[in-house]
Amino acid sequence: MPPLPKRKYAKTRQRLRRQHHAVRRPKLVVCAECNETHQAHRICWACGMYRGRSVIELED
Repeated sequence: MPPLPKRKYAKTRQRLRRQHHAVRRPKLVVCAECNETHQAHRICWACGMYRGRSVIELED
């Protein structure tokens, strides 16, 4: 038989323990080249630029 908890945990304690399980929204920034939104510190998938340099070539 597996061990059982000695006493019941309050709902507040459960929620405090699980606070870090929340899903966060990604940070969105506007691309300086094409004015499309993309995630911060990542390549813009609309134009392929990252920090002023062309990183990937996109097909038209």
